[in-house]
Amino acid sequence: MSSSAPASSGNVLPPDPEEAAPDPYLPGHGSTAYRVTRYELEIDYKLSSNRLSGRAVLHAVTRRPTSAIVLDLTGLRATRVRLGGRKVRRFSQRGEQLVVVPDAALLPGEEFSLDIRYEGNPAPRRGLWGEVGWEELTDGVLVAGQPNGAASWFPCNDHPADKASYRISVTTDANYRAVCNGVLISRSSRSSRETWVYEQAEPMSTYLATVQIGRYEFLTLHPLRPAGQVPQYAAVPASLADTAREGLARQPGMMRTFADCFGPYPFADYTVVVTEDELEIPLEAQTLSIFGRNHLEQHWESQRLIAHELSHQWFGNSLTAASWKDIWLHEGFACYAEWIWSEEAGVMSIADRAATAWRKLNAAGQDLLVGDPGPALMFDDRVYKRGALALHALRVACGDLAFFALLHDWTDRHRHGTVSTAGFILAANAATGIDAEALLHPWLFEAALPALPR
Repeated sequence: MSSSAPASSGNVLPPDPEEAAPDPYLPGHGSTAYRVTRYELEIDYKLSSNRLSGRAVLHAVTRRPTSAIVLDLTGLRATRVRLGGRKVRRFSQRGEQLVVVPDAALLPGEEFSLDIRYEGNPAPRRGLWGEVGWEELTDGVLVAGQPNGAASWFPCNDHPADKASYRISVTTDANYRAVCNGVLISRSSRSSRETWVYEQAEPMSTYLATVQIGRYEFLTLHPLRPAGQVPQYAAVPASLADTAREGLARQPGMMRTFADCFGPYPFADYTVVVTEDELEIPLEAQTLSIFGRNHLEQHWESQRLIAHELSHQWFGNSLTAASWKDIWLHEGFACYAEWIWSEEAGVMSIADRAATAWRKLNAAGQDLLVGDPGPALMFDDRVYKRGALALHALRVACGDLAFFALLHDWTDRHRHGTVSTAGFILAANAATGIDAEALLHPWLFEAALPALPR
């Protein structure tokens, strides 16, 4: 672990402070007093006892004067804190926060580093959305951080707009593979322990950081891929290797289709982790997705989930909503990606998918604003389907050429950054030649369902 952030991390422009205001959907999470530019995490984890010993080095810069640095950390105990290489005399934990008090207040624009040792038995964080964060499997570990589970395994500034680069080192039992975000840069063994080190160079929100541990084989999917196609891998139990290859056989076609529609894939490669356990839903993280053994069937319900999670690499991971109220920019786009793949694969046309979704929404309660659904309903299926219908309405109104040119420009302009609904509407107004604000407002900010776009 290096003692200072690499030069490349300084090239990441900070988000607008107004965009990073405390998120009303997650009160008590995230700080606007500073932003983190890089996390360097060293995790030592014992599977038999669910015991984690960690070291987190955070490189950050202040936005405003601050006499206390507040981080999110839940269920784990900080044992030592250094600020700028010097031992901190005052730090405390209360509730789900770690509060570090420097000897003197930090000034705006001041760069600082925190070196935190911590330990404990990690567990999921319980909240409105069930259990999120570090979770024990039958034989391994799964981390599902959305929206506020990151603090269950490392101290962080847990706000979606606070994107940073990462180095994640995981030491665990031999014969287990640790899979994390980014590119594997080293693997080493010592006695009965193995260490896996990953580098995630592109800025990433805390909720997308992940660790997956299991008895996984690492497969290269489609090794005869054409030159220039994104490398795709799978970490799977040996018993599921053939099932995974069959279930993911259409994924290269999805990748090509989405690159044509949305712009180039935004990362170096893509990995799918398949757990031995069955999972209720699949999960996305930056550069990888996690599926249960029950998500690899050939039928549409499994294939749409594979498409959905892949599309989040563009919408959610590279382009991340600066506020959770704009989550339709993740889920509405990913749902529309499912419909695009449905038509490309010859399963059902986009028009028929839109009509089916509209009929279901028309029969359901219309008491939700897609553009600000509230924390309890942010993962409601209506956000997904009505968000996709809003995009379809825009496409029908402006035509395919303008619509897909807008998406290419949107993903290119905001690559590895944060986005907002207001920004998308402005971009659509400029790119399509129609009054996109008037068209999208009823879909996003009125409860009554607009007519089916035709």
